[in-house]
Amino acid sequence: MQPRNMSMSGVVDLAAVKAAQEAKTKAEQTRAEAARQGGAGAVSPADLVIDVDEAGFERDVLQRSAEVPVVIDFWAEWCQPCKQLSPVLERLAVEYNGRFLLAKIDVDANQMLMQQFGVQGIPAVFAVVAGQALPLFQGAAGEEQIRGTLDQLVQVAEERFGLTGLVVDPDAEPGAQTGPGVVPAGPYDALLEAAVQALDAGDFGGAVQAYKNVLSDDPANSEAKLGLAQAELLQRVQGMDPQQVRRDAAEKPADAGAQIAAADLDLVGGHVEDAFGRLIETVQRTAGDDRDAVRRRLLELFEVVGTDDPRVVGARRALARALF
Repeated sequence: MQPRNMSMSGVVDLAAVKAAQEAKTKAEQTRAEAARQGGAGAVSPADLVIDVDEAGFERDVLQRSAEVPVVIDFWAEWCQPCKQLSPVLERLAVEYNGRFLLAKIDVDANQMLMQQFGVQGIPAVFAVVAGQALPLFQGAAGEEQIRGTLDQLVQVAEERFGLTGLVVDPDAEPGAQTGPGVVPAGPYDALLEAAVQALDAGDFGGAVQAYKNVLSDDPANSEAKLGLAQAELLQRVQGMDPQQVRRDAAEKPADAGAQIAAADLDLVGGHVEDAFGRLIETVQRTAGDDRDAVRRRLLELFEVVGTDDPRVVGARRALARALF
């Protein structure tokens, strides 16, 4: 069977190259800092390749795809091309050092998954990003082609969804992934406390700066990241005329700026689903710089709510469908 390349060209908006590079740089800094802090939340290299069945698919693929791109290798023991391709994918999964997770699915034992993905022949390779399935290629592709496809996949995951991947610790025990990193008590306590006090006093600009001071030295500090997202949101809505913002949004459904402002108000008012839905619909209506501005604001609002929140997980999947 000849390889059939499923190119991802066109997924990345060329008008957003500058913002994309910034997102990639931030993702790399986050990964580097997490590794420097002792590999909190780290996985063993052996955990980068997993066997998946129908019972564990939602947990091992769909849920994990909210934090790392999951590449799926559909294979079978009797398939000779699979025996050529699978070792290459497994080696690359380790080489890419957590930027994607490889899930191996035996089609003989998991016919339902094969049918759901519309697999016509094996080997077949798909990816799942933020819950959205993407066909990559079919057949025993060459390593150069595979690398190119994986590079595009990683780029899309970082630039479009802010997925930084997994932190890999060579010394970690297989299957012994730790929980999310917790910043120990130390030099950041005073800055974080100052930020909270500034928020309580309505000094949103001061809070933003205090959180940025922490993140400049500790990019992976989860408390500062969440606080910064919240402080920036409050700073943006301060001084808004809610009635005018709502009027503009109603009159201009395809106006990116009007919908972004209304979404900020939605979220501050506790209407999380409305905020997410508004921006996802606007992504579908816009293009170019406007579309990318809406997408980036949606990612910022995800940070405000918390990336583990079920509403964020669902919105990520809806965003993936809107983009792809």
